[in-house]
Amino acid sequence: MTTNTAQSEYTSIRVEHESPISWIVLNRPEKANALSNELLEEFSAALEWLRDHGQPVIAIRGEGKGFSAGYDLGQVAPDGAVDPIADRTRMKKNLDRYLAMWDHPKPIIAAVHGYCIAGATQIATLTDITIVAEDAKIGIVTIPVGAGYVSPVWSTLIGPKRAKEIAFVPGNSIDGITAVEWGWANHAVPAEELLDRVRSLAERIALTPSNLLTIKKVAINTAAEAMGIRQALATLADFDALAHTTTEVAGIKKRIANEGLKPVIESYRVPPTTDLSTGYRTDRRIKASQ
Repeated sequence: MTTNTAQSEYTSIRVEHESPISWIVLNRPEKANALSNELLEEFSAALEWLRDHGQPVIAIRGEGKGFSAGYDLGQVAPDGAVDPIADRTRMKKNLDRYLAMWDHPKPIIAAVHGYCIAGATQIATLTDITIVAEDAKIGIVTIPVGAGYVSPVWSTLIGPKRAKEIAFVPGNSIDGITAVEWGWANHAVPAEELLDRVRSLAERIALTPSNLLTIKKVAINTAAEAMGIRQALATLADFDALAHTTTEVAGIKKRIANEGLKPVIESYRVPPTTDLSTGYRTDRRIKASQ
């Protein structure tokens, strides 16, 4: 495995090449790979460079204990008044970054382990293929300070009812096995085998010539867009920017300032709604843990 020397100036990601994959590695493990402005800028730059360089398949993974804990709240949820226009512009730019994966000429695989929360799920949703660890935690933030930005992206894969289930309950999440059952991911595999399974898939994909892969991807995307996927993503930043200006969100931020972040998180913490299913796949989970 080699790191692309042309991208050696990156500080929040790494780009690594091992035939037939070029990896984009989210590399802020000390911050749970939180999506800072710097990381997102580097992510976009790497995607653009890889259009004409690197290996025929791109894969994205996180360094350390998880894929990513989502947006860096120190940057995206500052104290004080919110400028709704700047807020909307920032979020629209992020959606455009992820749509750049959709529009990218190369197949892109997300390899999700550990945790994949909030904005990180937008990345994994809009890759071409997603492979998850069976025990991965995939969900939204615990404190309800946004609306209409993350979970609608899920709805393009899992439908409106399940997207609402995820969105309505603070901190709701699913595991890797459920992610496949819901249609959010392609495969759930043992965590220790995740990268090897991604490599195996990439080797099979790379047997198809790159130009044909591009045509196949565009053809499938065109069919999906005819069903409204791109249109569905067009106004999400508007809804979340509106949510950030509400008195309720201002009140939650005030609670955080007065009480501290951890106590406020605990006040919203409830079990994931997957425990509502009768006999909830117990046999499968016992088997997965063996």
